[in-house]
Amino acid sequence: MDGRADRGDRTRRLTRLALLIALSAVGAFIKIPGPTGTTALDALPGYLAAFLFAPGEGALVAALGHLASAATAGFPLTVPIHLVIAGEMAGCAALAGVTARKLGMVAGVVVAIVCNGVVAPGILTLVPSPVTEGLFMALLAPLLIAATLNAVGAALVATALRRRASL
Repeated sequence: MDGRADRGDRTRRLTRLALLIALSAVGAFIKIPGPTGTTALDALPGYLAAFLFAPGEGALVAALGHLASAATAGFPLTVPIHLVIAGEMAGCAALAGVTARKLGMVAGVVVAIVCNGVVAPGILTLVPSPVTEGLFMALLAPLLIAATLNAVGAALVATALRRRASL
């Protein structure tokens, strides 16, 4: 492959990432009511990237999406905790993308919902953080709703785009 083709691939990838990160920032403003004000539709583009392109791209978009959502709410759990949550979101998106590739889209969606809605916030109750068992319980319903909307929405868009591309 010559250098021009390689630059074109890199340019397409960076453009795609920039667009998905921008969409994630927009999703950060679409909030699901909850106790912290950070639960939003910011992860949909991250899951879309993980399902459609690469788990690493999804991880990057999901992490930055969480930081955008936390920033719009004023980092209510502190910046360090939101950095940890961004890492968790990156892991959830990557794991969902890998699962979707190996076991199918439905399995990827289930992993995304469980990881984002239960496992990630549950981990925060085990380490020194403002997330207590009480806050975890208060976050559970909004996080499960948002995780479901984000993951299912991403799966629907990914499926539609794949069908369209194969026409």
